[in-house]
Formats: sequence, C-alpha cells, structure tokens
Amino acid sequence: MDLSCSHQAWSRRRALTAATGLAAGALLPPAAVPGIASAAAQRTDLAAAAAFTNPVIWQDFADIDVIRVGDTFYASASTMHYSPGAPVLRSYDLVNWEVAGHSVPVLDFGAKYDLNGARGYVRGIWASSLAYRPSNRTFYWLGQIDFARTYVYTATAAEGPWNRLTTISTPYYDAGLLVDSDDTLYVAYGNTTISVAQLSPDGRTQVRTQQVFTTPSSVGTLEGSRFYKINGQYYIFLTRPANGQYILKSSRGPFGPYTMRQVLLDLRGPIPGGGVPHQGGLVQTQNGAWYYMAFVDAYPGGRMPALAPVTWTSDGWPVVQLVDGSWGTSYPSPAVPPPPRPVPPMTGVDTFDGSTLKPRWEWNHNPDNTKWSVGNGLTLRTATVTNDLYWARNTLTHRIQGPTSTATVQLDHSAMRDGDRAGLALLRDSSAWIGIRRDGGTARVVMVNGLTMDGSWNTTGIGTEVASTAVPGSRVWLRASADIRPGTARPATFSYSTDGTTFTRLGPAFLLGNDWRFFMGYRFALFNHATQALGGAVRVTRFELSTP
Repeated sequence: MDLSCSHQAWSRRRALTAATGLAAGALLPPAAVPGIASAAAQRTDLAAAAAFTNPVIWQDFADIDVIRVGDTFYASASTMHYSPGAPVLRSYDLVNWEVAGHSVPVLDFGAKYDLNGARGYVRGIWASSLAYRPSNRTFYWLGQIDFARTYVYTATAAEGPWNRLTTISTPYYDAGLLVDSDDTLYVAYGNTTISVAQLSPDGRTQVRTQQVFTTPSSVGTLEGSRFYKINGQYYIFLTRPANGQYILKSSRGPFGPYTMRQVLLDLRGPIPGGGVPHQGGLVQTQNGAWYYMAFVDAYPGGRMPALAPVTWTSDGWPVVQLVDGSWGTSYPSPAVPPPPRPVPPMTGVDTFDGSTLKPRWEWNHNPDNTKWSVGNGLTLRTATVTNDLYWARNTLTHRIQGPTSTATVQLDHSAMRDGDRAGLALLRDSSAWIGIRRDGGTARVVMVNGLTMDGSWNTTGIGTEVASTAVPGSRVWLRASADIRPGTARPATFSYSTDGTTFTRLGPAFLLGNDWRFFMGYRFALFNHATQALGGAVRVTRFELSTP
C-alpha cells in the first residue's frame, strides 16, 4: 500500500481490477465479563511475565487468522501466487513463531498457477480462515480463489498432511470460519456487504446464506471477516483497509441483527514508518487473557504481524490496550505454560539435507516437481526456456527477515549449459539478481537489475546486466543484503565470493520498491532457467539467512 495514503479505503477487489490499522477508539473502562478475563486480572498476569517486542514476526505474513488448540497457537496467512499456499504458523506463547506447514499443498486452480500460458501473480491465496473443530479433532482451512469459488481443506494435524474436503460455488470473500458451540459451521464474508453462510454438518455444502450487515457510507469499506462466539455473543471482526478495525455484535444468533462499534482507527503502529496495525484475529490464552494479532504494512518487506493485549467492556466490546496512545512496541509477554520445546528462529542455515523442503520455502507459482530435488543440497534443473525470470518455473523463495538481513548461498554451477541463468534474486514486481550466466562455454558472475512488471503484472523489463566478472572453478558464493525498513529507496546490495570468506561487492545498490499493490513483500529467490535449451542444472549446497 501507499503508506502516505493510508486513509484511502481501497478494497482488494477494486485494486485487482484497477488492486487492495489500528487505533483504539477511546479507551473504554474495562470491566469483567463472564467468561472473559477482566482487565485487572489480565494486567496482573502480564505483569508477572517478561516483555516482547513488536513486530512479533518481522517477516511477511498478512491477513492473519489465529487460533489456540490446547497449549498451541496456530496462525494462517496469505500467500497469493506462492506455492504451497496458506502457511500454518505455530507458537506456544504468541511471540515466538515457526512455519509448521501449509494448508494448500498445491495451487491447482488453473494453468496460470503453473506458469502455463498465463500467470497468477497477485491472485491465489488471499485472506482466508483457519479453524479447529473439536468434535472430529480436525483443522479446517477455508478460502475463495479468483472470486469464483471457495475451497475447504482439512487435516487432523495442523502441520499436515492437508487434503481438499470440498469446493463450494459461492466465493466467500475474506472469509472467517466459526465452529459454533453446537458444532455448526458458519462463515462470515464479504466486502462492505457482509453475509453469513451456514454449512452442512460435514462442511461440504452451503445450507443457507444471508446478508447480515451493510457498512455505513461514513465508514466506507469493511472486509477481512473473522467470526467468533464469545460469552454467547456472536462477533464479526472486520478491517477498514488499511487504517481501521471495526466489530459487529449480535446477541440473537449468527444471522443477526448486528450492531457495529469502531475498535480502532488511525492508530500509530509499532514499526517506524509503517502503517496502522489491522486485519488479524482475536485469540484467548489458557488463563483467559485476550490478544489481537494484526499486521502492519511495512513495505518493501511486506506486512508484519504485531501483537497487543485486549480487554473487554462490561457490555462485551473489545478494547486494544495502548502504550502512550499507540500500539505498543513492547508489552508484557502472555502468561502461558512453559513451551514443550524451544521454537527455532526464522533465520539460520539450510543445507537441504532432508527428503523434503522445510516449510519456510515457497515456490513462485507451482513448481515442476520433476525438475528439482533435495538431499545433499538443492538441485534445480532448468524447467523453462525463457529470457524472463517472471515466467521461469521452479524459482524458490524465502521471506526476508527485517529490519535488515543477508542471504548467502553456496552454488555449484558445474552442470550449467550455455544460455542458462542461475542465482540469487530479490524478487518482486521490480527485481534484481546476482548469479551465474553461462554463454559460449564460459561462466561469469553477473549482477542484473531492471526486471519489472506493470500494474497488471505483465513483464515490462527482463533485466539489464550492469556488472560482471570472470569466476574460476565450479563453485561460487552469492550474497544479497536487504534493508526492508519501511520507507522509500531502501537499498539492497549484491556480492560474491570464490572461497566463502572474502566477499566482493558487484554492481550498484538496488533500490527496493515499496508500492503496496503487489501485496507480497520482497523475497530472496533461488532460480535456474534456460534461455536456449533445457538440460542444465545447479546445486545449492547451503543457504544462510542472517541478521546483523
């Protein structure tokens, strides 16, 4: 999004045809509500704990739905055209998170998600819903694709495997799935006009749907539904993109009538230069305390999850707790049981030594699974003949760690063929890369920039080589360092090494674009594509993501 224009309430539906925070309303006097932790009790719990710092994840995980099952918290996020889609995040304290799996194993929604004659950029997995159904001990993921239909996937473990349960002809835009106390499944969805659907007991079909609310013109756009039943009341939690959060409440059932209250508007967020926290979910800890996990627009890096405690008014409305009138950069950590194990950081080394990719990785569109393998490194065989990286299959991506981080890869390029291009990119609608270019039997390390797409995600620039040098041997280390703090003209630099120790800068700084309309933030990307003929390969023996 354009962070200087955060008051414009663009919907994502309009944003795609053209593309798609949080301030507390006045702090209302908190009081105890049956079944809900009182503000005083929550503050006592929080005071006994250590502090955490926002954003709780400085990586791009947007449109969060967050739940707790037993002593474990899970969250789902948008991934657009990346595959597998809908990552499942796991935490034991709401602060330290890891990627555990994906709810959508493959984007089998049409050839464009295979880069087969068409492309799915800025389509695919948008805001969706994650829920758990105790009656059958099953996790549910629900989301609409391309405004055409809704897909439901299920798993008995959040980590997977996930399988498609059904396809529903109604596209539940920005849906929130509720498992009611009587085990009935309901879905809240819509943009400005909010509806509720009831699903069949097996979750496979729609029983009924009904409009329950029309957003007043004074508010504008509301979307991003999250659906809850708390203390016998039904709540639909809605975002006003990209600067507000509202909530609807019904005491007469899931189909309303609903009354609306502003929760937050134009709230200063916890990331300097970033946007207003919005569009996330509410979750309750084991001891009854409530939290709101939202995201902060923080381009060029993307949309970063932030956490804040919530209390409730005596008449049942949520209030986000502020620090000096803002969403706090720090709060006392949630009081939860000790975790069963440490949660590993989202940085570190991957040597691709297992039989599958670790769940941190996502492909740019669906991969050709016959053209890659892991075990003793990652082997990428050329899968596409093209001079356009945006059309190249089997480009493997990893989120950038903020506020600044560096990716270093060790690349064996001995099996490349003439015309092949392989390396490490900073991938978005404006991209650059460092890597190996093999022509005439000779390999050179090059830096290329000027890879661009327009607002309809058509390629407008295939890249220009701006620096190169000869590279001896068959191994090279490639490095990209990125500053993804919000703001204009954030720099990224590229360098290489022939020994893994001494790195030499190559090419000018690349300025990261911060236009919000691509939605996803910049990613590090490993690629290998042919420009003449298939048959070449590279092997990545080590990937390291590090912070200063």
